Amino acid sequence: MASDRPLRRRIWKLAATLAYGRRRAHAYDWAPSLRIEPAPYGPERTILFRDRPSGTLLPPSALSDLAGSDITIVGSGPSVRDADLGALANCSTLLLNGAIALVPERVPRPLAFAVEDERFVYRHFQTFIAGLDRSILCLLSVAVIRAILEHDPDWLLERSVILIDNLLKPYGENRRDLSGVSRMPAMTVDMPSRSGVSLDPALGVFQGGSVAVSALQFTLFCRPRIVGFIGIDIANAAQPRFYEAPGERVFSGVSEAEGRILAHIRLAKTVGEARGSTFVNYARTSALQKIGIAFSDRLTASR
Repeated sequence: MASDRPLRRRIWKLAATLAYGRRRAHAYDWAPSLRIEPAPYGPERTILFRDRPSGTLLPPSALSDLAGSDITIVGSGPSVRDADLGALANCSTLLLNGAIALVPERVPRPLAFAVEDERFVYRHFQTFIAGLDRSILCLLSVAVIRAILEHDPDWLLERSVILIDNLLKPYGENRRDLSGVSRMPAMTVDMPSRSGVSLDPALGVFQGGSVAVSALQFTLFCRPRIVGFIGIDIANAAQPRFYEAPGERVFSGVSEAEGRILAHIRLAKTVGEARGSTFVNYARTSALQKIGIAFSDRLTASR
């Protein structure tokens, strides 16, 4: 199946599980060649790949320093195909996965680009990542950083990168219990739904079935006036993404994870609204309407 990891990575995944058990099986994300270490000074961290310096990680403030009053999270759902993205301001869009294909024709200057699933790298490195403009700020998970460096050990050099670290499976540490994480500063947890929101991405974020969940927590960190969504359709995730032809369809687990994704976003909406943010959905077909994120026709081309 096209969504599978390469065989060598599946072997490493199994090896990490057998070697460490559940408490540290996520060592797979960085094994065998990736290390992240504190920089000699400041909040930055150094990325080492095969014992060679390969890039620098910036703190989340690198994102908030660029952000304006509105941030729109842009996914790859079918609703993007006909949206009038020209209505969005420069440096106001957080592009997820294949939404980077919108640059530069439809989104001349995004705020940032976020990827969390290493399988996107294995499928699309040459198409979407290899030639990415070096001026675009990137939000990348541990596994994605390692996968990119497997393709090109120099790719992260002279790029602005922020780490998407999984609060429950953090880099270099054992797995954490949700109840323990709930006692950390800047965290809100709903135990019945097992969903969470981090307002301090430097400590990590809750991952919840879609990179949109992580991107939303980075967005809330920036304290925007408007939090918008387009291409976060969820309910029609079985349809081709906006950049795919029907015959090119690649499996997505988003539909199956709908309940989990919506639980995280619902909690984030509660937290964000308490901090003064308004949540807006720009896609008529989005499942976000199920959790009270109202539709706006602002990006409807024919309105």
